[in-house]
Amino acid sequence: MITVGEVHTNLLQHSTALAQEQSSEVLSLVEGEAVLTSRRPSLYAVSPDVRTGVDCWLPSARRRQLRGVGAVVTRAIITGGRIVQASSVIQVVAGERRQPWSHYLANPGVLETVGKLNSADLTAGFLHGNDADVLNLEAITGRVLDGVQMSDLLDRRPPLRAARTRLRWTAQVGQQPDREVSAVVTVDSPTLRTVELVLAPQDVPAAVAGLCEDLALHDWLLTMLSSLMEAAVTRSASGQEHVERLRPVLEHLLHLWLPGARVNPRLRSIWDRLEQVPGFSRQWNSSVNWIRDQISVGNMALLRDLAGRMRSTSRAGADHTHPPMNT
Repeated sequence: MITVGEVHTNLLQHSTALAQEQSSEVLSLVEGEAVLTSRRPSLYAVSPDVRTGVDCWLPSARRRQLRGVGAVVTRAIITGGRIVQASSVIQVVAGERRQPWSHYLANPGVLETVGKLNSADLTAGFLHGNDADVLNLEAITGRVLDGVQMSDLLDRRPPLRAARTRLRWTAQVGQQPDREVSAVVTVDSPTLRTVELVLAPQDVPAAVAGLCEDLALHDWLLTMLSSLMEAAVTRSASGQEHVERLRPVLEHLLHLWLPGARVNPRLRSIWDRLEQVPGFSRQWNSSVNWIRDQISVGNMALLRDLAGRMRSTSRAGADHTHPPMNT
């Protein structure tokens, strides 16, 4: 058995942070089903599950043809009224033969193979393959996120530009029941990360999906900051433009850095290791301090310019008020 998932993260396309009631309305994706909300430690809203039936070939590093049938479960999340995510997950189990659709719809989040399952082959194929003709969680997840971003309640005037990032993950149960959970995080491209998890039998897919959503959110924050800093140091701009480009981070996103706050306690050790290497919070704090320093320097330069203009205006006014006397 293996669980696979994908998380897409981006800035909500709205000029201000949404109130909790607005987030609930935006995330009402399934009629008659409730949106779950929380206000601690920050505003947090989760849509009902969106189910997508699939009957397709499964990813394979060895190019094996293994069929899988089931219903992928996807949910959308808004954190702090600012950051939106779509998260898909499905547990792949070995099956024997094709069942009626009613069987699969009665077990959402489970995909049964029609043939022998090789977990290692599926893991490698899912994390590192690019075959569009197999199970495509990128398309399923992206479609749900696009639907949220197209809500009529959003004005599509975000305070800054930010790229969408993707986190693709797999989770397998380790051979030793008491083994510690582990994760291998890989940066595959500027916008794609892969995570390979090894878990204990008691770690349920929902908790693992929550961990990956938390990783994806904080990775997006770091990626956004890094891109903003790179643009600031490589583009020529006036002091005012420099400050205005950096200020929205402090105004809108700084308070959302809360790694591990919603992660199951059993899985929080993964965050502890990531805080050591590569040191997510160290990088975040360093970046935030740099941005604050840049804004301070820019503000001081603007104040000097303003003071200089005021002195010039005062001198010009004095010269105009007291013209030279004729003798």
